[in-house]
Amino acid sequence: MSERAAPFHCPYCGDEDLRPNEASHGAWECGACNRAFQLKFLGLLARGLRQPETGGDEI
Repeated sequence: MSERAAPFHCPYCGDEDLRPNEASHGAWECGACNRAFQLKFLGLLARGLRQPETGGDEI
């Protein structure tokens, strides 16, 4: 996979004015708050996501 994962908004201020950082591969710059950040895949959860139990009445 050669495409970058593109964020939809800045994780700090929520603005959508983002552009790739040319100095660092995979980094993004926010034009609103002037912060640079990176998206990073950490891995898969071994147990998966738990579904919330419903507390409703059973008929």
